Amino acid sequence: MIKAYVLIVTHPGATHRVALAVREMDHVAEVHEVMGPYDIVAEIETETLQQIPGILAEKIRTLDGIQSTTSLVAFPT
Repeated sequence: MIKAYVLIVTHPGATHRVALAVREMDHVAEVHEVMGPYDIVAEIETETLQQIPGILAEKIRTLDGIQSTTSLVAFPT
């Protein structure tokens, strides 16, 4: 299992709406609204590393209200 953590910055007032939309996506295991430099942390789980870019580019980053994302891919140890 490959995990990726997506750190999301939203436009003001969009955090909760974006978090709800991300939570409904396939491969999203957890979503948390957080305080600090990021507004949302989402955990993605996939079978292969090749699935991650499509989820980020075609699903998460296309949501209205997202200002920026940072992705951290965790490899199994």
